[in-house]
Amino acid sequence: MKPARLFTIGFTRKSAEAFFTRLQLAGVERVLDVRLHNVSQLAGFTKQDDLEYFLKAIGGIGYVHLPELAPDPALFEAFKRKQQLPWNQFRQRYLRLLGTREVEQTLDRSLFPNGCLLCSEADPEECHRSLAADYLRRHWKNLEIVHL
Repeated sequence: MKPARLFTIGFTRKSAEAFFTRLQLAGVERVLDVRLHNVSQLAGFTKQDDLEYFLKAIGGIGYVHLPELAPDPALFEAFKRKQQLPWNQFRQRYLRLLGTREVEQTLDRSLFPNGCLLCSEADPEECHRSLAADYLRRHWKNLEIVHL
């Protein structure tokens, strides 16, 4: 059986044109927003309501917010702002959090084929969207991860 594709993308350092074009060219059917804060003024064209409208109007792409895949506020703050939590410790705590939440059992698996995990980080290397994608691939097996 051919693996289902799960894409990931970050919007930082991308123009709206580059962002929406990448999604369209890849054949993304729905964006799965895994951000903790998806209504921030700093999000620009990816603020929740605006993004949902643009995705549908520009590319016929659906939108789903999945806060279950976002880090909890304390973990996010420790990594991004206050305590300067090292990546390897963030990674361990975040993966433990996903396990505690049992996301592999509670999420609707039908959302993920040709879905695209979205967060703000430009690069996937130190971003929770990559950890979430890898976590789901380990539990669901037949997933191919493609970073846009």
